Amino acid sequence: MSPASEKPSSERPRVAVIGLGSMGYGMALSLKKAGFTVTGCDVSADAVKRFVADGGQGADTPAGAAQGADIVVSVVVNAAQTATILFGTNGVAETLPKGAVFVSSATMDPDVARRLAGDLEATGRHYLDAPISGGAQRAAQGELTILASGSEAAFAGARPALDAMAAKLYELGDAAGQGAAFKMINQLLAGVHIAAASEAIAFAAKQGLDIRKVYEVITASAGNSWMFENRMPHVLDGDYTPRSAVDIFVKDLGIIQDMARTAKFPVPVSAAALQMFLMTSASGMGRDDDASVARMYAKVTGTKLPGEPN
Repeated sequence: MSPASEKPSSERPRVAVIGLGSMGYGMALSLKKAGFTVTGCDVSADAVKRFVADGGQGADTPAGAAQGADIVVSVVVNAAQTATILFGTNGVAETLPKGAVFVSSATMDPDVARRLAGDLEATGRHYLDAPISGGAQRAAQGELTILASGSEAAFAGARPALDAMAAKLYELGDAAGQGAAFKMINQLLAGVHIAAASEAIAFAAKQGLDIRKVYEVITASAGNSWMFENRMPHVLDGDYTPRSAVDIFVKDLGIIQDMARTAKFPVPVSAAALQMFLMTSASGMGRDDDASVARMYAKVTGTKLPGEPN
C-alpha cells in the first residue's frame, strides 16, 4: 500500500462509486473497509439503500455523488453509460471539483476511451482509463486486477483508491486507451475460452460421459483453462445465476470485431465465439450466466445437461 492509502480516514480522499452492481458494490465495500468515506450511486434505489445500510453514504444522481469528491469510480457496463454518467443530465461533470479524477472501469473501445478522456480533461478534471478483472468476490476483498492508463496526475489522484481496490495494478501508459486495449485482448481470450469450454463439456455430455469426471480429468490436464475451471462448475450444478452474463461477451467480442475491422486484422476464432454468444442470447439466455453457451449447444443437439429439461 502506498503512504497515501495509510493516512487516517479523516484525511483520505473522498470517493464516490457510481454503479453498484456485483462488481461496483464490492469495490465500494472494499473502499469503505479501507477507511474511506464512500458515496454510492446507482439507477437502482434498492442498491443505494443496501449500501447505506452497510454503512456507506448514498446519492440519487452521479452529480450528487461527485459533489465534493476527490475520486469518482465509475463501474458501469459500457461506453454509452460512461458518457451519460459524465456528461448527461445530472452528470459528474456538473459538480466534480477541478483537479479531481474520474476512474472509468467500463470495458470499451480504446478510441472511445480516448475521446471521453479528452472531453473531461478539457474541463480541468483528470481521467484514468482503468478496466478491471477478477469477479465480484475479489472486488469485495480489494483484490482486483486493474489495467490502468492515464496521465501522471490521474494516477497520483486515484492511487489511494486503486491501492484499496486492487491486488494487482498494471500501469500501462500515460494516456487513456491503453488500459482499454489491454482489457480487450483479455476479453478476446476470455470469450474464446468460455465458448470452447462450453463446446467441450456439451460434446462430452453428448458422448454419454460423466461430465463431473470430465471436469476432474480436464482440470488436471493440458486442455484446462482458467475459464473451464471457473465456469464449468455452473454447468455441472445446473446453476446459471449470472456472475457474468452472456450479453457482456456479445458486447465485448463485438467491440473486438469492430477494432479488428478498423485495423484490417483477421480474428476468425473470436468471430466464431461471438456467434456462439449471439446464438445463446437469441435463445433467450442473454442475461444468464455466460456458461449458458453450453446450454445452447445442448438445446441445438438434444443433449441433456444437469438441471435442464429433457
